[in-house]
Amino acid sequence: MAKVIALANQKGGVGKTTTAVNLAASMAATKRKVLLIDLDPQGNATMGSGVDKYGDVATIYDLLIEETPIEEVINKETSGEYHLIAANGDVTAAEVKLMELFAREVRLRNALEKIQDQYDFIFIDCPPSLNMLTVNAMAAADSILVPMQCEYYALEGLTALMDTITQLSKLVNPALTIEGILRTMYDPRNRLANDVSEQLKQHFGDKVYRTVIPRNVRLAEAPSFGAPAMYYDRASSGAKAYLALAGEMLRRKEKTSSAVA
Repeated sequence: MAKVIALANQKGGVGKTTTAVNLAASMAATKRKVLLIDLDPQGNATMGSGVDKYGDVATIYDLLIEETPIEEVINKETSGEYHLIAANGDVTAAEVKLMELFAREVRLRNALEKIQDQYDFIFIDCPPSLNMLTVNAMAAADSILVPMQCEYYALEGLTALMDTITQLSKLVNPALTIEGILRTMYDPRNRLANDVSEQLKQHFGDKVYRTVIPRNVRLAEAPSFGAPAMYYDRASSGAKAYLALAGEMLRRKEKTSSAVA
């Protein structure tokens, strides 16, 4: 069964979508079967995967609202060698229409149950706000990966997110856990970044990934070419960092499996 990981942070601009796209591509490069779900109406993960959100493409709206079978909304042709459920502006309407539907919090979870055995990882790129789409993601997920910048306001946002996760786990998903905290856009020359990084490690311990994602021009450029960084410039520090993150996550997963066995 696939491990379902939601990428969430209520603060925007922390590299959440960049992480979703590049982590999905990096996992796929290790020969894992990966599905990326774009839940953000901006559709940035869709465009960053080489899929035209303005074209005739089935989206998460069709799955959640129109009840189109999940097999029909999965796009298997992406620039990152993973499968994708796309998003575009129509998904904004899904936020409103979900409020009128029965079992609105678990529609994504119920849909994923039908295909979960076909993948190793399912990543969900959440919108940067707490709405019914985010609730669906957290109800469906096994765990949450939190990308964040090492700055003061990001630390404040992390506290709010932890409160939200605690509340939602009680309401819709008691098994929900923190997968890990990822430091993004990291500049080791910045004293504040180093201070916040140390605070994170003191408070969250081994939940903080050893891998850090540096500030990198190639990571910023790659989406305009509709490709993950590893297919735009494999030698870039950003591409290498996400490959390292995938490796760290796989090692953690194997360690956990061995401990359970």
